Amino acid sequence: MGALYLIDMPEYVYIILLSLLAGAAMPVGALLARLDVMHPAFLRQKSRQFMVAFGGGALISAVALVLVPDGASKLSPLTAALCFGAGGVFFYLLDMLLNQLKSSAGQLVAMLSDFIPEAIALGAAFAVGESTGLILALLMVLQNLPEGFNAYEELENSAKLAPNKILMAFASLALAGPVSALTGYFVLAESHQFVAGLMLFASAGILYLVFQDIAPESKAKNSGFPALGAVAGFMLGLVGNMLIVPA
Repeated sequence: MGALYLIDMPEYVYIILLSLLAGAAMPVGALLARLDVMHPAFLRQKSRQFMVAFGGGALISAVALVLVPDGASKLSPLTAALCFGAGGVFFYLLDMLLNQLKSSAGQLVAMLSDFIPEAIALGAAFAVGESTGLILALLMVLQNLPEGFNAYEELENSAKLAPNKILMAFASLALAGPVSALTGYFVLAESHQFVAGLMLFASAGILYLVFQDIAPESKAKNSGFPALGAVAGFMLGLVGNMLIVPA
């Protein structure tokens, strides 16, 4: 693992920096969305839909390439199915609750539902010397940038909050990364089955939210261009996984 470090530092500091970088992608994406709202010519409608689809593709890549394979490898088929099914049911019920409360937090929930479990898994992976920690950090950056963009636009359009307050909230959410990663590193490193179940639980939630919230928002009439964003998002996750994780 030493070759992965740019400078000599304690491993937990490296984990803090990686998780903080991944979390910082959320407010950066939100800031880009703010610029788009202030300057409508900044992005065309199809480009916005491409960005939404890109975030969905990146989320699916995290599920298919990291969360499900790593989680399923440490659990029995029955336990894996129960964790995955519980995640789907939980996020369905949460979505129904948000709809009843007329909350616009769907994209925000989607963003945190994968960010926190992945940050925990990142810390746990480094603690046991696995090579998946770095690919998780890369995927988190790839996901959080478009997710921050999408979530900001949703909140801007429906929530009665000042733009600066939304940006500050996104910046504070980035701090959940180091907290979660350090929890995985110091507390849950040996709780392999718990972390695996958490990854499968989150995977189901991600899939539910992608098809419930993200995919419909990315569709454009008479154009398949935005759908290519999903392909591009998954492709980046695939390439990153192949470059970092040995065959």
